[in-house]
Amino acid sequence: MSEALRQTIHQMGQQARAAAHRLALLPSEAKNRILHAMAGELRLRAPELIAANTVDLEAGEAKGLSKAMLDRLKLDDARIEAMAAGIDQVASLPDPVGEVLDSWTRPNGIRIEQIRVPIGTIGIIYESRPNVTADAAVLCFKTGNATILRGGSEALHSNQAIANALQAGGEHAGLPEHAIQLIPFTDRESVGILAGMDKWLDLIIPRGGKGLIETVVSLARMPVIKHYDGICHLYIDPAADLDMGVHLTVDAKTHKPGVCNALETLLVHETIAPTFLPKVAETLRAKGVELRGCARTAAIIGVAHATEEDWSTEYLDLILSIKVVASLDEAVAHINKYGSHHSDCIVTADQIAAERFLSEVDSACVFHNVSTRFADGGEFGFGAEIGISTDKLHARGPMGLRELTSYQYRIRGEGQTRGRIE
Repeated sequence: MSEALRQTIHQMGQQARAAAHRLALLPSEAKNRILHAMAGELRLRAPELIAANTVDLEAGEAKGLSKAMLDRLKLDDARIEAMAAGIDQVASLPDPVGEVLDSWTRPNGIRIEQIRVPIGTIGIIYESRPNVTADAAVLCFKTGNATILRGGSEALHSNQAIANALQAGGEHAGLPEHAIQLIPFTDRESVGILAGMDKWLDLIIPRGGKGLIETVVSLARMPVIKHYDGICHLYIDPAADLDMGVHLTVDAKTHKPGVCNALETLLVHETIAPTFLPKVAETLRAKGVELRGCARTAAIIGVAHATEEDWSTEYLDLILSIKVVASLDEAVAHINKYGSHHSDCIVTADQIAAERFLSEVDSACVFHNVSTRFADGGEFGFGAEIGISTDKLHARGPMGLRELTSYQYRIRGEGQTRGRIE
């Protein structure tokens, strides 16, 4: 491990800790003013951001990145405006810091309040999309947290330009120095150094592929919020509106197949499978979806047989596994066994079946007659999201501002003591 690299990142951690103390004291009005200044600076520097992004795109093409990856990487005027508008939206959201969660008075007169407070310093490791730089930084800032960002090599110049714009624009309006820092190199060593820096970081959030997340989890000496996979299911109940079932299946699979809330496995009750499967298969095939299924599915619509591995695979592509099940119990058991505890849906007009599904499926988001594509911070009204967690502690599901806070007990009294003072 390079000692110079370690010293540089640890210095950033020390700077972040100092910035976090100052951020915690900023009132909401000041934070919102700074956020608007950040958005304005992004708009002002749009030509500079696009020039930096062009360097990354040219390098990505030379490396042979796919068209989908290059599209995720690309910045243009519309995407920069979307980033800036997202920052303005975060400024308009209520500030959770300082919210009184609970309060009570003990018989001895001690008054206790439970108050939302910033977590402190947060490290975020992510890949591909440069807009994550803005989303992560501003959500952390709004909640009074200092941020150290470590993006992927394919977006290094874009990420640097965005982070510099945010920090510079914010400082004009009172942003503390070093509140937003980006590690300016992408050596793999930097991930290990950041993950082991528990003296300076209170939380680390990896966003990216399963390999990156597993690496961070194995090295981290501080809490990690993560999700490994998005193996999402949709179950068609006997009481389902079949047209609705087709509509939701097609949307969840084909609207944007390369994201974590896209559908990967379709479960269909045996009593409606002969009617429903030909109908949905025709629509899916017309959209280029490759279908794989259990033996009963194959007998009805003639698809390739799904393997055991298919049931636990996040395709992130136009591929769908289909299984015919005998009951709601079997559907729930399949989801809890093979799913990733991300987002799962039941399509039914039977309210009792729906409530059973919602209470028995052990996932962060459970839906009734709604596409899994709505598992998203923006769609939940959170503004930009820091990510989607399949953990159960401390955050679960789409993570917005509240999930970037902790709480503190504040106790006030008039000299009360536990023991008798002689």
